[in-house]
Amino acid sequence: QVQLKESGGGLVQAGESLRLSCEASGRTFSTYAMGWFRQAPGKEREFVAAIRWSGDWTYYATYADSLKGRFIISRDNAKNAVTLKMNSLTPEDTAVYYCNLDSQRVTPTETGAYWGQGTQVTVSS
Repeated sequence: QVQLKESGGGLVQAGESLRLSCEASGRTFSTYAMGWFRQAPGKEREFVAAIRWSGDWTYYATYADSLKGRFIISRDNAKNAVTLKMNSLTPEDTAVYYCNLDSQRVTPTETGAYWGQGTQVTVSS
């Protein structure tokens, strides 16, 4: 049984940083694609970032164009975890952030099979 547990959400002021973490359990995920989506109130869910295994134990990261340079995704295979470091946050980043996992793909247009419960990020102005 695959389970995802997110942590790190909270309330911050504009300009501050926040780090989200998602730990997976149930199997080994070193070759899985892992990523983050978010959903703001009244808006559709949108892709944030993903990181996938690209062979030879290297990983390739993908970001939403609007978030490149501010958000950084990384993974720790020893902990079966993926982390999202969010910098220079603005009120527009306020949303519920969801961890997403799949054995094949997590992309801007393809969601994975497994989801976390979500963690709230609120950025005040």
